[in-house]
Amino acid sequence: MASASRDGTPGPRKRAGRSTSSSTGGQPARGSRKTGQGKSGKAGSGFPKGAKGAADAGRSTKKTHRKGTSKPDVASGKVRLNNARLARHQIAEGGGDGGASYVSDGVRLQKVLAQAGVASRRGAEELIAAGRVSVDGEIVIEQGLRIDPNTAVVRVDGSRVILDEDKLYLALNKPRGMQSTMADDQGRPCIGDIVAERVMAGQRMFHVGRLDADTEGLLLLTNDGELAHRLMHPSYEVPKTYMATVKGEVPRTLARTLRAGVELDDGPVKVDSFTIVDVNNGASLVEIVLHEGRNRIVRRLMEEVGFPVRRLLRTHVGEVALGDQRPGSLRVLGRDEIGGLYKAVGL
Repeated sequence: MASASRDGTPGPRKRAGRSTSSSTGGQPARGSRKTGQGKSGKAGSGFPKGAKGAADAGRSTKKTHRKGTSKPDVASGKVRLNNARLARHQIAEGGGDGGASYVSDGVRLQKVLAQAGVASRRGAEELIAAGRVSVDGEIVIEQGLRIDPNTAVVRVDGSRVILDEDKLYLALNKPRGMQSTMADDQGRPCIGDIVAERVMAGQRMFHVGRLDADTEGLLLLTNDGELAHRLMHPSYEVPKTYMATVKGEVPRTLARTLRAGVELDDGPVKVDSFTIVDVNNGASLVEIVLHEGRNRIVRRLMEEVGFPVRRLLRTHVGEVALGDQRPGSLRVLGRDEIGGLYKAVGL
């Protein structure tokens, strides 16, 4: 008998024949060689860290969204590779953690996951059955939930999934002498010159914060407004790491002073950490980590304590590192980097 969806309409019959059930005489589902089972028939040991606890927790709050005989292979779902790209901010105003909501004219959850590149639709069903998928804060282990992909917050193994392929996350190594603007009315080189072709192709983007013209290094660009806002807001305290060459031989006691705080014209500032990397020929190379975003904050801080900056390079924003990226070059952030940024700002 065909399975029924939550709204009472019959579900497709063909999916039931692709799962492992009593009607097949206990034979494995088609494609079961990819499930991570060995010759002995026992499930593999690649269970994602924390997934079992999430699945157990979800069973106490699960919501049945469809009745039927389709039974995706749970063991296969537990070891299946998660191909999800980590996500942008997806919470619509007023939503996000109230539990999964059924949308009668929405898209089935397994189809949403497949379209996002997480797995095939059948693989997505196995991930759901294994308790690895949540919608708006609720772990969903039954098949057939229809959602609105424009507003739902979908997570796989606790990490959000990108449902909007139009979002851009780029890292730029800003060269020295370049303005941190998309256009400059005086005709000076600016970051808009580097992304001009993308902008002309219709990709709207903006830079996350600024680096003054004499400062080089990591600058993020995106069209994800919520992420950019939080990264720049001081209340989220996203750490930024700088390598500074300063005039003079810095004493080790300076670290204590900077961690305690220094008063500037626009208020006090203190570093998260301060490390002397090298001292040579009347100059020092130091690493400074702080979450302040005020204008020229590193230069003003070091000037105030008597060690003016000669050269300044930003190497990290949160968990995103500049690495060996060439000056003036762009690269697309990886999913782990995007996920780290969202975790840092509570998204």
